[in-house]
Amino acid sequence: MKVSGAQILFKALEMEKVEVIFGYPGGAVIGIYDELFRQKVRHILVRHEQGAIHAADGYARASGKVGVCLVTSGPGATNTVTGIANAHSDSIPVVILTGQVPTALIGSDAFQEVDIMGITRPCTKHNFLVRDVAELGKVVREAFHIARSGRPGPVLVDLPKDVMQAEMEEEDVCFQSGYLYAEETLDASAIDKAAAMIAAAQNPLVFAGGGVSMGKASGELRELARMIGAPVASTLMGLGAFPASDPLWLGMAGMHGTYAANMAFTNCDLVIGVGVRFDDRVTSNVEAFAPRAQIIHIDIDPVSIDKIVRTNLAIVADAKQALSALVARLKERNYVQPGAIKDWQEQAMTWKRERPLGYKNNGDVIKPQFVVEKLYELSQGKAVIATEVGQNQMWAAQFFQYNDPNCFLTSGGLGTMGFGLPAAIGAQVACPDSLVIDVAGDGSIQMNIQELGTAVQNKLPVKIAILNNSFLGMVRQWQEKFYQKRYSQTVLDNNPDFLKIAEAYGAKGLRARTVAEVEDVIKEAFATEGVVVMDFIVDREEGVYPLVKPGAPLTEMDFGPMEIKGAAVAENGDDPFARSFN
Repeated sequence: MKVSGAQILFKALEMEKVEVIFGYPGGAVIGIYDELFRQKVRHILVRHEQGAIHAADGYARASGKVGVCLVTSGPGATNTVTGIANAHSDSIPVVILTGQVPTALIGSDAFQEVDIMGITRPCTKHNFLVRDVAELGKVVREAFHIARSGRPGPVLVDLPKDVMQAEMEEEDVCFQSGYLYAEETLDASAIDKAAAMIAAAQNPLVFAGGGVSMGKASGELRELARMIGAPVASTLMGLGAFPASDPLWLGMAGMHGTYAANMAFTNCDLVIGVGVRFDDRVTSNVEAFAPRAQIIHIDIDPVSIDKIVRTNLAIVADAKQALSALVARLKERNYVQPGAIKDWQEQAMTWKRERPLGYKNNGDVIKPQFVVEKLYELSQGKAVIATEVGQNQMWAAQFFQYNDPNCFLTSGGLGTMGFGLPAAIGAQVACPDSLVIDVAGDGSIQMNIQELGTAVQNKLPVKIAILNNSFLGMVRQWQEKFYQKRYSQTVLDNNPDFLKIAEAYGAKGLRARTVAEVEDVIKEAFATEGVVVMDFIVDREEGVYPLVKPGAPLTEMDFGPMEIKGAAVAENGDDPFARSFN
């Protein structure tokens, strides 16, 4: 019996246990969509191809599976490029299926033809152009393997229309990959050295990144931190990898990190970095970063080692595998916490206690931080949070407490406005019984607001909390701090009525203008079965604090008007609690 390329494609997807595809049809993929009509795989029709790739990305982050999107050629394919780069920056496993003009027309400037392989080569882990239907089955399976193995990432498969229409005998179809996959071996000597460095450390600090959650290594990270008594800080992407409720938790480090986390980096004698890139948002001034510490860097990608900071010991390995081996080795050594650990822990707790995150509440004007705190309180912390990018992203990172991995979905590396809503849709597909909230700004929500239609049509009851300050808030804050309040092109004084937009798409719209209205709006939104847009009219010129100016040491933190509980703050940024541990 003969089978078509489209049929082979769906067979390969079935073998990869693909349950859902996010996509948008077009001429080059019309045959695939015709075959989809006969398939059991679920398809989520988005309103824009950028929504498709972000939704597949959000699905992958929330589920731990490979996300899949399907788009047509030309503009359909190029509309995914931002999302592909976004997934590439954050190491998210997605497979992008793009339509292409017939092979005979490739290179002829045919209608809706574009060299999507050339365009995406710098921002994909790998990409394929399938020229022969006989290659299709194994290419698709290889794409999934590459996307999920090693350091995960996006893989694109370009599918010419005639290849999808071509037929071959079913018995001749090959799904077997041509690759030989070698078992990864762990460097035992590196584990021994790491155990020795930990045993010798008096003030160790664990630094968790997104690789911990993606590598399903949160349990192993908790075991290591508690065994050695080390405080734990994280990157933005690492939020949830270690429970925020744990006494050892210090919070997010870096530009908008906590005082405790940044001070711990400055005073520790050993950093155990796991699944992190040491990106500039965390290190700021590299020369002044962790000046007293040796650094152990555990990462699956050797390219990340020594890329930004010089490490003393590199362990190139899967986070789960490396942490398990490290814990076992410490047990074999009969590891005992040094006596100085208690002093170190107490100092870290002092930093947490004396300078917690905060903000100044000044009456009836809604503070955006208050909204996020209420979202946390009223959801009892049992929600999946997606964010857009900007101030809303930072407030969601700071004021919602994450105790589980894969519950905070954000564009960490690329910083993509418009990511949150489609990512929340993908997460809601992955976690149908969970409360999924997109924390958005009034600027960023308008980047992909059309995906409200996707959520409503597919009965995906995401809740959208817009922190509406009628500004492009983060840029405005930088204009305030560094450009003498010249608010050039950041004022959004003609925003649409978000309640009417919600209503137009078939969603429910709620608005809070006063502090007293915030809780009722959230309660009503949570009690509503369908899609809800919550429009919170917040303080226009509220800032995100603490703030470390780019390039400054982590100790030079601007606390703004933040309320400080229990201790005065030196105006010059000097820390009255800082002490040397070496």
